[in-house]
Amino acid sequence: MATISIRDARIEDAAQILAFIKGLAAYEKAPHEVIATVADIERALFGDNARVRAVIGELGRAPAGFALFFYNYSTWTGKYGIYLEDLFVLPEHRGAGLGKALLRHLAQIAVAEDCSRFEWSVLDWNDPAIGFYESLGAKAQSEWIGYRLSGEALARLAAG
Repeated sequence: MATISIRDARIEDAAQILAFIKGLAAYEKAPHEVIATVADIERALFGDNARVRAVIGELGRAPAGFALFFYNYSTWTGKYGIYLEDLFVLPEHRGAGLGKALLRHLAQIAVAEDCSRFEWSVLDWNDPAIGFYESLGAKAQSEWIGYRLSGEALARLAAG
């Protein structure tokens, strides 16, 4: 069995990260929604005002998955938290423990940085992911409903 390692993403990983994002979008039945470019990934993760971080999961020395995250803030706890935006492991490497290793790595960052929460969202039809997350002790936050403002609705609100 190949050795699992997790490392911080580097700018030269930008194309691989975009490929992982496209793989996740295909799995989530929305490949047409990915409009990000390698330049967008480079700017967001490695630019002067980077607000997003990513780690690469490797099996042996080959990238096999990633986790992309950012920090949020809880006014109730007075502490930062980590929000996992994307977690993806290549289909041929699922079941090798890489997804759990990526989540453990982010949990270790959260604990080391005194974060009060580690959160993410999952599509309601994604039973394999839901089962996996619950097996780790994660609890669904069913009392909260996510909302999104984008596109023309976002522009209309911004314009007043």
